[in-house]
Amino acid sequence: MSSLFHKGEAVLAMLLLAAIVLLVFAAGVMRWFGHPLVWSVDVAQLLFVWVAFLGADMALRKRAHIGIDYLVKRLPNSTRAVLDVALGVLVLAFLVTMTVMGYRLTMLNLERQFGDSGISYAFVTAAVPVGCLLLAITLTGQILDTLRELRSHPKPVFAPLPKAGDIEEVVP
Repeated sequence: MSSLFHKGEAVLAMLLLAAIVLLVFAAGVMRWFGHPLVWSVDVAQLLFVWVAFLGADMALRKRAHIGIDYLVKRLPNSTRAVLDVALGVLVLAFLVTMTVMGYRLTMLNLERQFGDSGISYAFVTAAVPVGCLLLAITLTGQILDTLRELRSHPKPVFAPLPKAGDIEEVVP
């Protein structure tokens, strides 16, 4: 994907996060003055769901998700890359399933109202198929990159290879 798309995704996530902070702050201030904004918490929750999926995609692109790699990182790079590709395909199947099922859920929630906001609940549930689709696209790119370089410079799909100067834990 293009760098412009990645920057746009990051800017959107930052704007949504700023909007969440402002909404929650405004709700607290207005409640203190005796005029609560009951819809603001609902909108903040809606935005939080979208920020979570955008952040998950950005973290996947940077290979920054938490993983337990105690045993896997001791494998040779080519074996580790093949194992990561296999796991990546499983995760990709899950993401595609979530995209399809999330779309169905969104369509079921078109008429449902989200809290006191008057907003369709479909805006909340739409974050699932859109977020899973973004994650699937990112993961597909990483799997293809790994497969392209499997023979020459194998690299894992989910975690960056250790760089010179990285701290390695002591194994008994």
